[in-house]
Amino acid sequence: GGILVDLMVRDRDYRRSLVDSCHHQQECSDRNACDVELLTVGGFSPLEGFLNKDSYEHVVQHMRLPGSNLLLGLPVVLDTNNAAVREGQRVLLTYKGQQLAVLEVESKWVPNKTLETKLCYGTTSLEHPGTLMVATERGKYYLGGKVFGLDLPQRVFPCASPAHVRADLPMDTDVVAFQCRNPVHRAHYELFTRALHACNVRPGAVCLVHPTCGPTQDDDIPGIVRYHTYEVLKREIDNPNIKWAYLPYSMHMAGPREAIQHMIIRKNYGCTHFIVGRDMAGSKSSLTGEDFYGMYDAQEFAIKHAPELGMQAVPSLDVVYTEEAGYVTAAEAKEKGLHIKKLSGTKFRQMLRSGEEIPEWFAFKSVVEVLRKHAQHGKNGNSQ
Repeated sequence: GGILVDLMVRDRDYRRSLVDSCHHQQECSDRNACDVELLTVGGFSPLEGFLNKDSYEHVVQHMRLPGSNLLLGLPVVLDTNNAAVREGQRVLLTYKGQQLAVLEVESKWVPNKTLETKLCYGTTSLEHPGTLMVATERGKYYLGGKVFGLDLPQRVFPCASPAHVRADLPMDTDVVAFQCRNPVHRAHYELFTRALHACNVRPGAVCLVHPTCGPTQDDDIPGIVRYHTYEVLKREIDNPNIKWAYLPYSMHMAGPREAIQHMIIRKNYGCTHFIVGRDMAGSKSSLTGEDFYGMYDAQEFAIKHAPELGMQAVPSLDVVYTEEAGYVTAAEAKEKGLHIKKLSGTKFRQMLRSGEEIPEWFAFKSVVEVLRKHAQHGKNGNSQ
């Protein structure tokens, strides 16, 4: 996994002097808090803070850090609307009553958000959730500079640091990372358990199921609900070859470039392989429903850059459920003329709401129970 950056300041007197030296205070958004946490614990290693102007522009245009030329899929930036902040000053970053970090401002600038979204997301259309986020959620200015960590966000779901995750993983064993932002259903389980037997994975490998629990798309299931589904499933499957941890990362839905970002982060968490799904981190137009990226764009991009990252990409199999043989690859089902059973996401959500029995070939019972409870609370105005 390489050397981990640790930005947490532990000396009590130094922490106090840092806070006292701040000229401004800024409350972090949920997305900002995720970025501050990943910087502090080394999830974004080798970064030691938010990108300054020169680094930001270089990453946007070249997907690389200047100087070292290391890959970075997406720029890691802090936004603000505070016109009074000046370069050379310090800003205290707070979050829901906590003092998370101090930022030493090296650069302050008005970013070219049109160029950023065009090059990072491949589109300037507000129909793309990432572009919409940059245009409507982020402030006028970006701030770059060194981060001094003071505390980690207090979350209902625990997010183990890269150092802790590495310590819990077996030594000298391939670790295959599975990224997801939705509840794990039967098809997902088939994907990541079969990935342990991929041709480029050594025998005895383990899979790290590492879901993102930060903000995603507006219509996604809330992070806390997803966390509950993962916890009950972990107990249900009870598989020693499947490890679990949670990632405080906010999705950009940036397709190919986000695949690179995920691989960098998972390497820092001790993984050697990364499962790249079809249309990974993809998104559809909020108006037309058309995909912004090709089905295999992220896979091809990840495979191309994996050697430089010191990781191996494992393209996810296209598995389907058949009446005759259970889960098999789509190619095998076609070759043998097997009958494929399907259940759309829309139909699944309708069945959840109506109380219909959901087939176990599609979803785990424990996961369905959690989602039903959430849906019922939502109806009663008591959503979590």
